[in-house]
Amino acid sequence: MRNTSFAKSLAFFMAFALLLSALALGAPVSAQDPTATPEPSPTPLPAEEGTLTIWADQNRLPPLEALGKSFEEQYGIPVRIQQMGFGDIRNNFNIAAPAGEGPDIIIGAHDWIGQLYSNGLLAEIELPEDLAANFNPAALRAFTYDGKLVGLPYAVEAVGMFYNKDLVETPPTTWDEVAEVGMKLVEEGKAEQAFGIPPDSYHHYPFFTSYGGYVFGTDEMGGYNPDDVGLDSPGQLAAGEKLAEFVAEGAVRDGVDYGRQQELFTTGQMPFWFTGPWALAALRDSDVNYGVAPIPSGTEAGRPFLGAQGFMVNAFSPNLQLALSLLTEFAATDETMLAMFEADPRPPAMTTALEQLEDEDIVAFAQVAENADPMPAIPQMNSVWSAWDNARALVYSQQGNADDLYKEAAAAVRELIASGE
Repeated sequence: MRNTSFAKSLAFFMAFALLLSALALGAPVSAQDPTATPEPSPTPLPAEEGTLTIWADQNRLPPLEALGKSFEEQYGIPVRIQQMGFGDIRNNFNIAAPAGEGPDIIIGAHDWIGQLYSNGLLAEIELPEDLAANFNPAALRAFTYDGKLVGLPYAVEAVGMFYNKDLVETPPTTWDEVAEVGMKLVEEGKAEQAFGIPPDSYHHYPFFTSYGGYVFGTDEMGGYNPDDVGLDSPGQLAAGEKLAEFVAEGAVRDGVDYGRQQELFTTGQMPFWFTGPWALAALRDSDVNYGVAPIPSGTEAGRPFLGAQGFMVNAFSPNLQLALSLLTEFAATDETMLAMFEADPRPPAMTTALEQLEDEDIVAFAQVAENADPMPAIPQMNSVWSAWDNARALVYSQQGNADDLYKEAAAAVRELIASGE
């Protein structure tokens, strides 16, 4: 029988928990559309023995319903899908799962796993070697924590470079070329702005890595090391100085938000725009003749953050083995991966599914993702966003020396991490 008092309490605290999480993170989630409107969420349904329960947002419902039908036909176990706002899934799960009121499976972003796994809420997933070989290795790394795979990825995404083919015949391969070509177009009156990067450090990360910058170093297992904060590393300082240079010459401008950058690019007033596949729908609805290219180089190849979405299993599920079987036997198939792609077009995490696509844009973004760093899922990443982004914003508004700003940001992050915040 359901614990009704708990369910009422959970419903009462849903909005409060979401607010606290947003304030704590202070940052974009990699796998989300920056222009998305939050979905309302009903009272969460808990897992029940003999029935698999999945929490997912509305974009994933059709392919999940088909997956559930196939599973029930083979095993006689019903699968129910509860629609929930994407931003509510993690917060509700974090509250409900420890009390035995969570679902069997959730669909979400890889950067949730640090919090959820650290709280003991995610089950390990063991993929046979031949099945694992069908996945993008970076996607599997994104869902790996403490050396354990705790999520089955189905989609990946990373920031790339959109360019206007009517203004630029061949996409530039270095940031200096991007600025030079863009400024020439501005000087000729053919563009209003040389290039645009949405105003947050998530979108700027590939620029920083192009000059050797990083957020966290890695340990012997390849995981992120919170003791190695790179916001004041030589590469990050070089990137900050280069960004300040581009601001000073007018190649990029302060106060131009995501929506305005999209408008500039789709109307042919900006030749280069650095964002991800979530922008494709808007670009395809416009008249802009665009292409997708890799991140330019600075002193080295630029690496964007990799975002991955996938299936995660509740460690407290009363149907643990059934839930794991659904993932390895039904979710990890080309059929399911392609259905998930049709529901929300982002590069499939399974390379065997990706190879069946003829969408040039998606294939291009998949190639960009091959040279991407999984966005850190460790809890200490929560201590990074605010100070890191404040430094970037001050560089854009030319309120301080870039070196000093990033050194101050690094010191603030280390202090927060040391204090456990």
